[in-house]
Amino acid sequence: MNDRASLRERWRQIIFGTDTRAGVVFDQLLIATILTSVAAVMLDSITSVHARFGHELYVLEWGFTLVFTVEYLIRLWVSEFPRRYARSFFGVVDLLSILPTWLSLILPGTQYLLTIRVLRVLRVFRVLKLLQFMNESRELGAALLRARRKIGIFIFTVLVLMVLFGSLMYVIEGPANGFDNIPRSIYWAVVTITTVGYGDIIPQTPIGQTIATLAMITGYAIIAVPTGIVSAEMSATAVRRRFGRECPSCHLHEHDPDARFCKRCGDELPPIPGSEE
Repeated sequence: MNDRASLRERWRQIIFGTDTRAGVVFDQLLIATILTSVAAVMLDSITSVHARFGHELYVLEWGFTLVFTVEYLIRLWVSEFPRRYARSFFGVVDLLSILPTWLSLILPGTQYLLTIRVLRVLRVFRVLKLLQFMNESRELGAALLRARRKIGIFIFTVLVLMVLFGSLMYVIEGPANGFDNIPRSIYWAVVTITTVGYGDIIPQTPIGQTIATLAMITGYAIIAVPTGIVSAEMSATAVRRRFGRECPSCHLHEHDPDARFCKRCGDELPPIPGSEE
């Protein structure tokens, strides 16, 4: 029993840790295998390659799937909390990376969903000791979370504009110029306002072209809005990190490092981190 526990502990250090040479090599080999398997799936989707090497790629894919299936089961076995691992981001991605091949036995074609395996390459952050950069990603996520209401209002406003522009174009241009119905006209508005401009539907009348011009200008103005919202929240985060404390009453955070009271409302500030108060 002790030998089994010792073996399980050794495998845990190799698979979930990068403190040992074996752990680093394991993750490097895993990433190389993942990239190779994704490349094989992409090549198999090319008609000429599939016609010539379809059987070889099929066998190769099943080989990768068996390897990843065994790896996933070993991760469950060596994990201290298997259920927590299974519900974690990497646990879900690991499972999704093997399911499409097994599902292809029942639903042909699902094997091409295996490109999701590329998400597993995110483990490179752990291999290369770049986890310190995750702090920046957490700050960005926190800024997006704090700005969710503003972003929600912005998206709602954009959707209303899409409907208005699409409806106007349907009335002005009509089916004769390709605006067959309101949903298709809204599609045109989305393509125009986002500055994509496929050109599959083009206004022909002077009034329609004028509205299209307004939609294009509106699109350029809209692009800057979410950037400004997120940038403002990121700046606020930087200020909070610099000054360190926020007033519990008015939520002002621009205080001197040694301030004891809020300069806006006069309420007492939280203690300075690391002080004896």
